[in-house]
Amino acid sequence: MRSRFLQGVQLLAGPGQAPRRADVLLENGTIAALDAAATERAGGLGLTPIQAGNWLLAPALVDPHSELEDPHSGGAETLASLERSALAAGYGTVALLPRARTWRDRPECLHLAGALGLRLLLWGSFSRAGRGEELAPHADQLAAGAVGLAEGPELPPLTLLERGLQLGEMGAAPVLIAARDASLSQQGFVRAGVEALRAGWPMDPPLSESLPLQSLLSLARLFPQRRLQLMNVSTAQGLAELGQWAGPQRPQATVCWWHLLVDSGSLDPLAEGWRVVPPLGTPADREALIAGLASGLITAVAVHHVALDPEEQLLPLDQRKPGVAGHRFVLPSLWAELVQRRGWSVEQLWQALCFGPAELLGLHAPSLASGSGDWILFDPQQEWHPSQDPHAPLAANQPLASQPLRGQVLATGLRAGLWRGAD
Repeated sequence: MRSRFLQGVQLLAGPGQAPRRADVLLENGTIAALDAAATERAGGLGLTPIQAGNWLLAPALVDPHSELEDPHSGGAETLASLERSALAAGYGTVALLPRARTWRDRPECLHLAGALGLRLLLWGSFSRAGRGEELAPHADQLAAGAVGLAEGPELPPLTLLERGLQLGEMGAAPVLIAARDASLSQQGFVRAGVEALRAGWPMDPPLSESLPLQSLLSLARLFPQRRLQLMNVSTAQGLAELGQWAGPQRPQATVCWWHLLVDSGSLDPLAEGWRVVPPLGTPADREALIAGLASGLITAVAVHHVALDPEEQLLPLDQRKPGVAGHRFVLPSLWAELVQRRGWSVEQLWQALCFGPAELLGLHAPSLASGSGDWILFDPQQEWHPSQDPHAPLAANQPLASQPLRGQVLATGLRAGLWRGAD
């Protein structure tokens, strides 16, 4: 990336700091200088200022959990295609869940070569092969670099979960568990509510989340020294259970971005995105999730990228693997929904998409200063069409791929050569 001098850009330097206007010199993908020093150095280099008053310069986003089944030869997604699209979407860190063609439950499975600019983290597995039958080697996985331990999309047997927490080989590392019991779902794939009843969708009662969540909260109270975390909370009832937590160290929780954006009353019956786990909720569920994220009851927004290949995408809904894909939709769609429509501040959105996810993963809070390369430049007004994006992922199940969007990452210090801004 050649040198560029941004004049009057909105700079969000880190958590707890309000955005401010700044002059910024970018050289070779890093922030070379700020304010007066940037102006002086840019003048010496003969650079023409770029008027960046409508742009935001902020730390790169963090995805606390997504999936990648076949990193090197997958038809739905590869590590190369995931890295390309995630970086172009503004994500600097992506943590992959253990679910894969070869389940990541042993130290030798926790090494993925190939990521260049993307900071790729791997969750280890709580149980062997994610079957919930016996414990995986927790200490060995963490020693091999696992960021924490996670399980599949359902709650493992409580006896196994209690045994693992009691043994405590994970120490202070996070343990990410989904509050979901498929045996209570009644084989539904939309949360029970008036909207789903009118549409004739098979319904999944809120009980499939609230009952296992109660069990997880009981275990969190029993083992306060463990970092038990809740993956993809999705119902108002579940959030009410979490909100009743008394005392310190309330378990942290994530929510999938798609559940903040659509619900069973707002999504077109023919649209992509109905088949997800946990299932889409009612309008009241979505409002509760947004309120929980704003209040801090939910710590982080996850992309939870699950890619399908074109052949699998053609299967009927009830036979298709659940999930939606697309890091590139998260920032523009949530900016429109939360900042523009609901009046959230930039700091609030970055807390949900960057600082909160970093905290959940046990990482240092991202921040920007001279010498930083972990930055993104975002234009909330830039219009673009996903079908014309050269950095698109391979996944066939991208719910917003057929419509124009507003808001795009113009550049990032983590990907050389990416520059969509006008000079």
